[in-house]
Amino acid sequence: MKRKKQKEPVGMNIAEIFNALALLEEDRGIPQAFMLEKITQAIVSAYKRDHPGVDNVEIDTDKETKTLRMFVVKKVVADEDYTNPGNEISLEEAKKIYARYEPGDEVNIPVDNVEFGRIAAGNGKQVIIQGLREAERGMIYDEFSSKQHEILTGTVMRVDPRNGNATVKIGTGNETTEVLLTQSEQIPGEEIVDGMLLKVYIVSVNRSTRGPQILISRTHPGLVRRLFELEVPELYDGTVEIKSISREAGSRSKLAVWSNDENVDPVGACVGPRGQRVANVVAELRGEKIDIIKYDEDMSKFISAALSPANVTEVRVSPDGRFCRAIVPDHQLSLAIGREGQNARLAAKLTGCKIDIKAASAKDIDENWPPAPPAPKVGDAKPENARDDAEADAKWDTKEEIGLEGGDPETLREFDRLMTEMDWED
Repeated sequence: MKRKKQKEPVGMNIAEIFNALALLEEDRGIPQAFMLEKITQAIVSAYKRDHPGVDNVEIDTDKETKTLRMFVVKKVVADEDYTNPGNEISLEEAKKIYARYEPGDEVNIPVDNVEFGRIAAGNGKQVIIQGLREAERGMIYDEFSSKQHEILTGTVMRVDPRNGNATVKIGTGNETTEVLLTQSEQIPGEEIVDGMLLKVYIVSVNRSTRGPQILISRTHPGLVRRLFELEVPELYDGTVEIKSISREAGSRSKLAVWSNDENVDPVGACVGPRGQRVANVVAELRGEKIDIIKYDEDMSKFISAALSPANVTEVRVSPDGRFCRAIVPDHQLSLAIGREGQNARLAAKLTGCKIDIKAASAKDIDENWPPAPPAPKVGDAKPENARDDAEADAKWDTKEEIGLEGGDPETLREFDRLMTEMDWED
């Protein structure tokens, strides 16, 4: 008996779709393989939906001939074990296709071209549109995530008259998208109109089901940093560094700058010839005042500079560096504090230190401030010459034994001093 050969499906020619995908890859940068994968997944899902119980469906893609062919993969089983028509084929039926099939083999059953064409036509267009959107979202995320914490120039497309939120179109050269600049992220008092060019700071870029969520701002301190980096070459090449920034958008900002080259004045570099560099930044920030001070590792000097334009006569810093007291001349007190405390707030944010400002004539100035460091507690580190044996530990803990624990602070400090100076050797 002559063996009956397995028929090969003619397949559905989708050369036009291949051509369209090639154009999308060329014009939009969307990989052709990505779109083909989406299309084949949709066709397989549609076939399984129309044929409950079918699990194994494969699509053969031939990019050279620009064709797709779909098969249902079935397992050959003995005639008496044949129970699942969707995923199995009896040995008798399999041998009609190819005489050498045995139980356990797999057979590719071609899907009828008419049915295949119907499924492809019904899902292809929808999948292409959906896949195009997903690919664009992915490309937008990849493009803008690399621009996080940078500034971009955008065009105001429209402004909502109800809440003042502005829609800004931003781009990186390869991709463009529209982002919402909420009123809370706008510089107070700034008038934004349609068609206006704005520099915005990319705060964050996050994925979401509706596409990448890009948060932009004009009030973030990072905007000031990036604007100065655009204007000051010494910042760009690392000769000058911005150590810290404090900002109250629309009113005033303070910058602490430092130079890695003793021959370069960091403040002068940021101000620029005739003040042009800082003037350009002020213009972009719509007249926001900017104080540029020189950073100093000595906290007392740094805090004194941070309180400019006031002249500080003395600064006392607590041992942990978190608190300080600044003494200023009486006539400079209001200048040091600033309108509604703004200068003091900005100085505190800039230095990371809570500042208590006192006039020189104030009667409540404590001459002993800052307080001495607290006495070590039982179990704290021992003096360098202390022994680690049980006898030395017993001597260290005698403060509790003799009733000094919780006693007068001065007595405790004197006790600790004596214990530190004691000769621990036998």
